[in-house]
Amino acid sequence: MVITPAQPPNDRLPDNFDPFEQLQKIYIPQHNALVKRYFADLGNDWKPNIATPRDNLRVACTMTDNDNQSMMALRHHLLFDLLGYGRKGLALFYGSRESIDPPVVGHPQIEFYFSQDSASMPPGQDYKADAECSVRLMKLENTSINLREKLIEIANEIKTQFLTNKQGIILTKGNLCISYKDVKNGFPNGTKIFANTEEDAIDIYKKICNTIDVIFDENHVNVGNPKRLSTVGEVTQTQLIMGKKRKLKAYRRVTNMRFRHACCYIPGESNPVFLIDTTGRHQPLVKIV
Repeated sequence: MVITPAQPPNDRLPDNFDPFEQLQKIYIPQHNALVKRYFADLGNDWKPNIATPRDNLRVACTMTDNDNQSMMALRHHLLFDLLGYGRKGLALFYGSRESIDPPVVGHPQIEFYFSQDSASMPPGQDYKADAECSVRLMKLENTSINLREKLIEIANEIKTQFLTNKQGIILTKGNLCISYKDVKNGFPNGTKIFANTEEDAIDIYKKICNTIDVIFDENHVNVGNPKRLSTVGEVTQTQLIMGKKRKLKAYRRVTNMRFRHACCYIPGESNPVFLIDTTGRHQPLVKIV
């Protein structure tokens, strides 16, 4: 019996091998897949156009076969650095990890995050106004066998309560401080919302209660009117820091903010679990499209 040895693999590069062209064929599909995920709100049947600011951004981020190295680098920089996709899932941390107190034993916490639309930022403002409010899931523990299923149920309810036409609802951040304290049902420290009216904040608290299936009670609401007024419009005052003029930071800016995402912090888990995300930066349990 004659045994024919297997042919060795062709481990040589072709004579006409173009490393840049080969890199493009590998890199462009990977990059554009991330672009599609980031702009998931535009839908799977999206076609290149510049009709809206989001469409315009997606066209600018999408790489093509005709791009040279400089264009590829600029598109990468726009998506990962300027739009922040490279910071996905990361959080700034300062100080010693040993000094951080652990979360409340056993009970997961949901954070609802709002931020200002880019188009509404005053000239010269280099950051978006934002706000968070939270609630503890007192009916669940981190060791609950059905925790994932319950979080998916909660995520679907958040989708119903906090989204309209696949976009987050609007909360007008204002000068009134409206707190809600209900220790038994997950509001132990008097969660605070700074809103333009009492009704605006109460509407958010009702939505949160509906989300976690507890009864809202107006007797737990406390309304305060801080003497120091919030900042309206552009900040013009400056201060001298190390020889350079710096604008004073806006104090509790009055502006419209849109719901962006909700995530769950589970004791014992190092990373938060995203329930709903309208930004396309995270992988939530429930998608909005």
